[in-house]
Amino acid sequence: QLQLVESGGGLVQPGGSLRLSCAASGFTLDYYAISWFRQAPGKEREGISCISCTGDSTNYEDSVKGRFTISRDNAKNTVYLEMNSLKPEDAAIYYCAAYKTVADYFCSAYEWSGIEYDYWGQGTQVTVSS
Repeated sequence: QLQLVESGGGLVQPGGSLRLSCAASGFTLDYYAISWFRQAPGKEREGISCISCTGDSTNYEDSVKGRFTISRDNAKNTVYLEMNSLKPEDAAIYYCAAYKTVADYFCSAYEWSGIEYDYWGQGTQVTVSS
């Protein structure tokens, strides 16, 4: 079964940190760019970060720049999202998605948050509250 599985969500206080993981099963992420999206209640889903298949190219939505870091370990078939200095407005369900491309410029040259992805995870809840 081909799937992405997110983990690492939870409840954290404002200013705290979490690390989300996105693990693939049934296929290798080597040829996929991976993006993280989030959706808060009553809001549209937004793309927050993207990483190319090699990890050489990344991109971030403005509200998370400097606080979130995306990375990948292709040997573990996993992509990570390190989230620091969390704010209440970061609370949402976080999803990872995979798009098959070896273009290293994918995250910077394309509308990476608006295209149709090949695989989606089921999401992991992040709650930021004191």
